[in-house]
Amino acid sequence: MASDTQFDLIVVGAGPGGYGAALRAAKIGMRPACIEREPNPGGICLHAGCIPSKALLESTEHLSFARKQFREQGIVLDNLSFDLGAMMERKRKIVSGLSDSLRQLLLGSGIALISGTARLVSGKEVSVTGADGKRQVYRAESILLAAGSEPAALPFLPFDGKNVIGSTECLGLDSVPKRLGIIGGGYIGLELGSVWARLGAEVTVIEVLPGIAATLDLQVARLLERVLKKEGIRFRMETRLTRAEAGENGVRLFLDSAGGQEEETFDKVLVAVGRKPLTRGLGIEELGIRLDSRGFVAVDRQYRTSVPSVRAIGDMIPGPMLAHKASAEGAAAVECMAGLPGEVDYDAMPSAVYTSPEVGSVGKTEEELKRLKIDYRAGVYPFSGTGRARCLGQTDGFVKMLVHAGSRRILGVHIIGPRASELIAEATFAVRTHMSVEDFRATVHSHPTLSEALHECAALL
Repeated sequence: MASDTQFDLIVVGAGPGGYGAALRAAKIGMRPACIEREPNPGGICLHAGCIPSKALLESTEHLSFARKQFREQGIVLDNLSFDLGAMMERKRKIVSGLSDSLRQLLLGSGIALISGTARLVSGKEVSVTGADGKRQVYRAESILLAAGSEPAALPFLPFDGKNVIGSTECLGLDSVPKRLGIIGGGYIGLELGSVWARLGAEVTVIEVLPGIAATLDLQVARLLERVLKKEGIRFRMETRLTRAEAGENGVRLFLDSAGGQEEETFDKVLVAVGRKPLTRGLGIEELGIRLDSRGFVAVDRQYRTSVPSVRAIGDMIPGPMLAHKASAEGAAAVECMAGLPGEVDYDAMPSAVYTSPEVGSVGKTEEELKRLKIDYRAGVYPFSGTGRARCLGQTDGFVKMLVHAGSRRILGVHIIGPRASELIAEATFAVRTHMSVEDFRATVHSHPTLSEALHECAALL
């Protein structure tokens, strides 16, 4: 009979990377345990990130569409309004339902769910302190660290949970702030800024760089900024926050830009300058697990740390902080433990921004290809030329395809437009399989669909 404290694999963290790894381990015959300090599995993604933010983005996009486009489609609504409480309750139900389903899936797969705060005792032992303060040590041949990340704070503007907030608090506001300042023009700031701008907040994004969403293809990022400006979001680019004063009635920011030094006051300020790996309290450094210069856990190609029986994935290791990256790494790490050829193709790692229009991206950007001195060809096709987009009333944006000039292999695809987060999957398959643009062009796409924009873009090349 198996021991309640002895497993083949202990996973620390039950987010997408952690629970995905545990499920893969169970599938190939291992006996895994998953330790989670929060009451329910799912991690930040499910409870305070990907899912709740997309629920609010969906609700507010419906509101925005009703305000701006219903009338031209012959739909007349008088006295249009919204109920913020109902939106938040819908979000809560979505999260709760997914969490319950996930718990049932994990337990039904034979995975032991252990509730409490984990700390490494050795390379094969983990101590777990429960809510009651009791401590139990669990053992396994392999340990996988999948604890995720937390918002990065500014040293002179600490989070207070009231006026200076992170993404978690921003997703649960009980009223619409009159003026919302956002420090950082990355994905998180743009998505949450879109939510509250649609609900009536005066949103200002403050970014130290010349443009928003620095990892995107520049042509895409520039159009996204223009469209979001039309939606009412104000941008202050190349502006540095030098000092801040938070009080009961708001937050005063001291800003430095080419125009000189200025002050602005906001009811609430969202600090969205990035996230950092959640390594605190895990006993990582005490065990001798090496971190890199940025505080990420250093791993080899099989996700092994400097203590070989301990591996790490997801936001804890270098690379983009994406839920699907963590999931892929979790499965690959488990396969490596079992002697299988587990790997992740980072050159075909998609990303998405759920603004309106959405952005989907995979592979190399044009800027990267220029920097690498790769001879390429670029094609751009606008959604305004796509019948389905016109019927939807969503014609902002384009598909951009980058192709190697010699081999004709598709190197990157960048989409800004309706349902870009869904359309990017086809492009990811093309990049992953080293598909030529001729093969892509020869693939018939149904009509009328948004995916035809991809086909038409390939036809230009």
